[in-house]
Amino acid sequence: MKVLISDNLAPVGAKILRNAGLQVDINTGLAPEELKKIIGDYDGLVVRSATKVTDEIVGAADNLRVVGRAGIGLDNVDIPAASKKGIVVMNAPDGNATTAAEHAISMMMSLTRNIPQATASMKAGKWEKKKFGGREVTGKVLGIVGIGRIGSIVADRAKGLHMQIIAFDPYMPQEIADKIGIELVSLDDLCKRSDYITVHVPLIKETAKILSTEQFKLMKAGAMLIDCARGGVVDEEALYEALKNGEISGAALDVFAVEPTNRENNPLLGLDNFICTPHLGASTSEAQINVAVAIAEQMADYLNNGTITNAVNVPSVSSEVMKQVGPFINLAATLGTFHMQIANGGVKAVDIEYVGELADLDVKPITVAFLKGLFTPILKEAVNFINAPIIAKDRGIKVTESKTNESDDFTNLLKVTVRTTEGENVLVGTVFGKNEPRLVRLNSFRLESLPAGPMLYVYNNDVPGVIGALGSTLAGFSVNIQNMTVGREADGRQNVILLNTDQILDKKQLEVVLALDNVNAAMVLDMPEI
Repeated sequence: MKVLISDNLAPVGAKILRNAGLQVDINTGLAPEELKKIIGDYDGLVVRSATKVTDEIVGAADNLRVVGRAGIGLDNVDIPAASKKGIVVMNAPDGNATTAAEHAISMMMSLTRNIPQATASMKAGKWEKKKFGGREVTGKVLGIVGIGRIGSIVADRAKGLHMQIIAFDPYMPQEIADKIGIELVSLDDLCKRSDYITVHVPLIKETAKILSTEQFKLMKAGAMLIDCARGGVVDEEALYEALKNGEISGAALDVFAVEPTNRENNPLLGLDNFICTPHLGASTSEAQINVAVAIAEQMADYLNNGTITNAVNVPSVSSEVMKQVGPFINLAATLGTFHMQIANGGVKAVDIEYVGELADLDVKPITVAFLKGLFTPILKEAVNFINAPIIAKDRGIKVTESKTNESDDFTNLLKVTVRTTEGENVLVGTVFGKNEPRLVRLNSFRLESLPAGPMLYVYNNDVPGVIGALGSTLAGFSVNIQNMTVGREADGRQNVILLNTDQILDKKQLEVVLALDNVNAAMVLDMPEI
């Protein structure tokens, strides 16, 4: 079997693959058309971030069985296209966590002591000792936005510097934060109290420009911002204005909304109180070796033995088990993602009940799939079918399973009750046909919805005219309704309406929907395509 390494990879990766009996070709810097011409010859493809595994590339990959990303981010891989073609997509989510955390600490220290500016000054032949005076970090407040794997490592290192740690993470249970000695606060409080703010969240709908003009105006004049997570999490235009106007003291970015970036297209690079690096968060020799070893071992094990590790689109189960429970794995992942998008607060407990013939099957992969779906909206590529239960345990989420063979309405049902710090949601789903997931109950509402693609979720009074008003409003936005399901409470006072739309509504459009008569709540959902 043949494996193509199309991006720069530590040599140990190719060595491991060859020692496993695989033929390895190293061909980096390929143009898309060049990759498309040769990809059909390979069983495995190893990438980092440069190679774009598009739908077109996947379409030409007639023999490809696995794509391995030597690192965590999978923005460059069309996962739905790979999944449809039966190609396993795996990554190495833990190989560079320490390196990324250390880079954030390094950026904080460099920013505090004006090290890049002082270096540039001396190299220009100057000796400006008074100009570049700094300050101590000891005793200062570090606010961490996102206290997951990398954020937790940053907190640990900052404690060694005797800093005070506060964090904003709406998905982290209080008891877990207490255990690791971190005070959870609101985003506004974090902005007001912090001397330093460091960001460690993926780029998703909820985190896009999470720090913008409003937040910068809350910060101390001496506050400093560090982002070594994802470009687009910080509003760069708003940051430029805050730095230029002295609303905050300094900022350090390793990531940008558009990469590569330079002074011609990004005015931040012209500011004296701004420092930057070209996306070096994972660029240490140790991290590159770690991810190369991990992905090579995983791919060799899969190609030679069929063992799946750290896959983001396929659970680690035998083909026989997959035939039996595969459709319900998709259903569970879908319900998990649906819940996380409609829920408030951190998850405390998950109770999964398997009803009907489903109770006689091996349901463990289904439970894992629900957890993966649950965490995907907030962790993206950092969660997979291997580490989802570990993440649940680390976050103090109690997961229980129960089975019953009695089912009144459907041959098989998956009933999930999720308790959060803000309340509880009950989701009941089943599978229509061979592989079409359906949500058939949402709390007290009975319905029949396909939870896929762009959606609009509306909670309204059960009175005439609401559906018509919604249709007219969306038509005014040139948004087409592909499907609509209405669920009604038994007492007939309230409805939920779930609409599948052909595009995601933006913030302003959602505000118009919320302003409609008898609409009590509404939210936009971005569900995976089925």
